[in-house]
Amino acid sequence: QVQLVESGGGLVQAGASLRLSCVASGRTFSTNSMGWFRQAPGKEREFVAAITRSGGSTYYADSVKEGRFTISRDNAKNTVDLQMNSLKAEDTAVYYCAAGKGVTNWSVRKEYAYDYWGQGTQVTVSS
Repeated sequence: QVQLVESGGGLVQAGASLRLSCVASGRTFSTNSMGWFRQAPGKEREFVAAITRSGGSTYYADSVKEGRFTISRDNAKNTVDLQMNSLKAEDTAVYYCAAGKGVTNWSVRKEYAYDYWGQGTQVTVSS
């Protein structure tokens, strides 16, 4: 079992930055790929970013590429962070941290690939 707790959300103005953090319980953190997803009001949950077990590879949604968002992990601290820069109103959503052991290059952007989910943290960007 892996329990995930997100933090760092809040209300910011467009153009600002936020750093989300997810802390995982248990000793198996390093065996899981980690991902961030988000769900805006009235929309389906969508992939944002993911990072492999060792941190050697990262994946991003097209909407957050070009350096706007950066995912990182610290296996010694059981944490995965999402640095969000140049925030836009359309980034407003509940952000979820997820962990999965069986995540592959093909499934990394799919919710079904992840076994464990946090409760989410609200990010609101005012324009």
